Amino acid sequence: MTKLLEIENLHARIGDNEILKGLDLSVGAGEIHAIMGPNGAGKSTLSKVLAGAEDYVVTSGTIRYQGQDIAEQSAEQRAAHGIFMGFQYPVEIPGVSNMMFLKAAVNAQRKERGEPEMAANDFLAWVRHRVKQMKMDPAMLSRGVNQGFSGGEKKRNEILQMLVLEPKLMVLDETDSGLDIDALKIVSDGINAMRSPERATILVTHYQRLLDYVQPDFVHVLAAGRIVKSGGPELARELEEKGYGWLQAA
Repeated sequence: MTKLLEIENLHARIGDNEILKGLDLSVGAGEIHAIMGPNGAGKSTLSKVLAGAEDYVVTSGTIRYQGQDIAEQSAEQRAAHGIFMGFQYPVEIPGVSNMMFLKAAVNAQRKERGEPEMAANDFLAWVRHRVKQMKMDPAMLSRGVNQGFSGGEKKRNEILQMLVLEPKLMVLDETDSGLDIDALKIVSDGINAMRSPERATILVTHYQRLLDYVQPDFVHVLAAGRIVKSGGPELARELEEKGYGWLQAA
């Protein structure tokens, strides 16, 4: 199994607050890993560190993606090399239409990789196919990014971006939060559509319900800045029944 992502003894902070305290994680190509844990454990911090958010500082440890240390890479470089982050709270970008945003993102990544821009007609057909896949109104492409969208529409729009960009490593931070059952199914279908032997997904979630639709290969419990327990899908069901207290007491 090719290791797409290898994290060793990762320590990271925001400001003076150390949040990740010796985290280890190995993700193979073709795998889906679910990260669960109590509030304040460091789940969102891990996502943002992987994406290259500037406010989060790695103080020690290594992050190797496709065999290369990416600690010094910018968020833009990581995105161009195939790392995608879906945000827990997607932001609105007034004045920038979804279509403009998607085209700029795709062509910026192609340029970083030394590839030509995608032809306009090809790009339009590609995006429309993905919009249909996410059961979205095509008129949303002309609206500002996430502007006036409901919570569920914002999350579906995030997955649309993922489908269009076709990343290698998808880091989805509580993509299921705020979704009703219909939206959860559509978002889950989008995530499952990206599953392939060349890609991997990290799902940060509090709840079993997402994992009923997106079957993980591994489930990890993150607590106090490090992974304290790992297992298969059955671990998520055990956490649903017992909570996290039994692990903290162990």
